[in-house]
Amino acid sequence: MTRSFSRRVGPVHGPSLSIGVGASRGVDAAEVLALVDAALAEAGRSRAEIGRLATLDARLDEPGLRSAAAELGLPLTGHAAQALAAVPVPNPSGRALAAVGTPSVAEAAALLGSGGALLVPRRSSARATVAIALEPDLRHHGDTEVGAPGLVDLAVNVRTGTPPRWLREHLADTLTGLAGYPEQSAARAAVAARHGRPAEEVLLTAGAAEAFVLLARVLAARHVVVVHPQFTEPEAALRDAGHTVHRVLLTAADGFRLRPGAVPEQADLVVVGNPTNPTSVLHPAAVLTALARPGRTLVVDEAFMDTDPGERESLAALRGLPGQVVVLRSLTKTWGLAGLRIGYVLGPAELIARLAAAQPLWPVSTPALAAAELCSGPAALAEAEAAAVSTAADRAHLLAGLAAVPGVRVHGVPAASFVLIELAGAAEVRERLRAAGFAVRRGDTFPGLGPDWLRIAVRDRETTDRFLAALSRAVPGPRG
Repeated sequence: MTRSFSRRVGPVHGPSLSIGVGASRGVDAAEVLALVDAALAEAGRSRAEIGRLATLDARLDEPGLRSAAAELGLPLTGHAAQALAAVPVPNPSGRALAAVGTPSVAEAAALLGSGGALLVPRRSSARATVAIALEPDLRHHGDTEVGAPGLVDLAVNVRTGTPPRWLREHLADTLTGLAGYPEQSAARAAVAARHGRPAEEVLLTAGAAEAFVLLARVLAARHVVVVHPQFTEPEAALRDAGHTVHRVLLTAADGFRLRPGAVPEQADLVVVGNPTNPTSVLHPAAVLTALARPGRTLVVDEAFMDTDPGERESLAALRGLPGQVVVLRSLTKTWGLAGLRIGYVLGPAELIARLAAAQPLWPVSTPALAAAELCSGPAALAEAEAAAVSTAADRAHLLAGLAAVPGVRVHGVPAASFVLIELAGAAEVRERLRAAGFAVRRGDTFPGLGPDWLRIAVRDRETTDRFLAALSRAVPGPRG
């Protein structure tokens, strides 16, 4: 269970710091702040870089901690002792374990609060302990990995060879109508028919990113949960809108599966990806629908659902579930339309109307509306299904090759157009791969992962074989 006190408004740009604090009863704010400042000075950082203050939930009512959080202008987040005890810490304390049930409140709270890496280990004063973790850069995206010309792009999950010729030609034809304002009724009706919903339950957006921003601005949630590791834009949008975000971190040891009870009952806004970027794990629809309940908005990001043959676990066509269930879709990945910016939201008509009211006039361009209409038709859906089947076969080939590379581990069952791998020294391997002509996505900017993770896009077998050969040369240590 995770609770919080207060919240901070401000945009998320680059890494920020998570401060874990352990405190005895009666600690005063001056002692906590002095210890925080000393730890920041040790790291060469400033108060302005702190994103959150985290502690044991039993200490949330401690006046000294609340005053310190208020002085810093930060949310004070509390974690249950059981959750903190499950976090591996570099400097465990038997005394802390005996007193509160976790070997280091400060280090565990900093790490659990950030999902990142420890920057300053536990530092102590008479009645307080502090540790600092570096938060992942929520604004880092795969396209930044492909900066140099000539690199084979395995960092961005857009299908190669897209947009297809027929789609490019249709989009070009729309240019003659650019003098008129966009009219979206046909596109909206096509998307609605594609998912068996009334048009009033469809909102067309300038990509899924706009949908995340609209939800963050419109929904007045009290307890926001984002299930990580996952696409970071939803959390960034929520934090930009002033929400305190609580993270549920899925683990590699459990195959990144979402277990019943992982999401706190008090959560009234829950965001989860399916299939999840970057883990590629496909959660069963039954597990997700079990999260729906009165008074809660459940947001399911299905940007990669059309890469799964048959879209087996999609909630896009489900209606009448308890609470508000919202599904986000994107045309970026399968159709190669990242530059066009087109996506959509499916949900209850009342919420869709509120989201639409928050949009500017004419938010989606005429070419983007044409793409939404065309890609929702029977011929396009058949092509997308064939691409998903082909991707599944190419993914199986990649996985078989990865299994033969010493030190590379894949957790869970990948189901999307990318694979997440764990290997020691991944940052160095990524640079060696770049030198060999391959760009892959770093994993340490996803909360819950760290420097030993890379995400690899699924490509055709010839490209994959060349990549696997480069990876085998890039991985350090003995090889069979």
